[in-house]
Parts: sequence; structure tokens; C-alpha cells
Amino acid sequence: MQQDAVPISSILSLLTGDGGNFLGIIFLSLQVTITAVTCAGLVGLPLGAGLALVRFPGRTVIIVLVNTMMGFPPVVAGLAIFLLLSRSGPLGELGLLFTPKAMMIAQFVLVLPIIVALTRQTIEDLWTEYQDHMTSLGAGRLRSIPTLLWDARFSLVTTLLAGLGRASAEVGAILIVGGNIAGFTRTMTTSIALETSKGDLPLAMALGVVLMSLTLVINSLAFGISRVGARFSGKS
Repeated sequence: MQQDAVPISSILSLLTGDGGNFLGIIFLSLQVTITAVTCAGLVGLPLGAGLALVRFPGRTVIIVLVNTMMGFPPVVAGLAIFLLLSRSGPLGELGLLFTPKAMMIAQFVLVLPIIVALTRQTIEDLWTEYQDHMTSLGAGRLRSIPTLLWDARFSLVTTLLAGLGRASAEVGAILIVGGNIAGFTRTMTTSIALETSKGDLPLAMALGVVLMSLTLVINSLAFGISRVGARFSGKS
């Protein structure tokens, strides 16, 4: 049976704010994603820099594991976090399952390896370039980390934006640990999946427009910052 065309007026009505929980879904999505990426950045940037410069037994194994975790299946990550946060799990007493905090944890776990891996590569390349100069100034590997992080700030902002793009498109893990509860843990991606299956295409398409717009903004910022960084460093 052919489905009726989606009225453009219905989509525009939702985009202009006349759509019940539409804005709430967007705000919750942004809150969860930005919080998760911020926390992942606070942990991942120094961790990636340390992994780039500090030599210790098993370092190569950790690098391989971090790179592997960049492609960690979201549903597997969601299942692991679900088991940790469930009532029978070791963290069940915290009561975090099916809450926005659980979704933040899931996105944090997925984004952290990306930030660590990209930061490690960036700082390692910079150390190769500036090692002699830093050594002549009496700065060892550990003391060079703040300087190299600052020097790589444009590339690292792009790294954070890459993590933000990854988190904003996530659906599998947050669906498992959040439960897609209306008005509480329902985000743009989980709403699109649900509303499409229900046949509510105006809402799904309106959220899709917002999500695509967000993706466009993130990629534009990443491109612009990379160009500014290249000009600042004199490489273009």
C-alpha cells in the first residue's frame, strides 16, 4: 500500500517549535552529547598525549587496543554498560540505568578511544618534529606535554569535533542503556528510529533535518578550524 506524502507544513511546524516534545528531544540530545564529549576530552587529551610520549612496557599493546576500540560496535558497548548498570551488575546500586547519565556514559565510552587515538598520533608527530628543540631547552617528554598540547590546539579541537560528530549520530548504545523513554531519555536518533517504525514521518523527518544540520555545522567547524590551524602554523 502506497504511503501518503509527508505534508511539508507538518515538518515546518515542528521545526518552528510547534511540536510538543520536539524541542525537548533536541535539548536532551545536545545535553547528553556535549557532556559526554567534554568529559571524554578532559580525560582523552592528556591520556593521548601521555601515550604518545611516555615509554613503558605494554605501550604498543595499549595503542593497538585503543585503535581497535575506535571501531567498537555501539550495541556491544551498550550491552556491556547495561550489564554493569543493571540491578545485578556491580554498579546497579547507583540506579543509573535508563537515565540520561547512562547515555552519557555510553557515549563517553565510544568517544574516548577516538580522542585518545587521534591525540596520540598528533602529539607523536609533533614530538618527532620538535624533539631536538624541546630537548635543547631542557624539557623532557613529560614536561613537553602541555606545550605540545597547546601547539596542537587547532588539530585537537578538530579531534573533539570528530568525537562530537560520532556521539551525535549514536543510536544503538544509548537505546540499550537509555530505554528510549518519552520525555526522559528519548534523543533525536532514537526518536527517528521509533517514529519511522510507527509511521510518524513528519516528526522523524524534522528531527532528521535538525540532525543533518548539526552534522553540517560540526563538519564546517572542523574544516574551518583545520584551515585556520594550517595558516597559523604556516603550512598553507
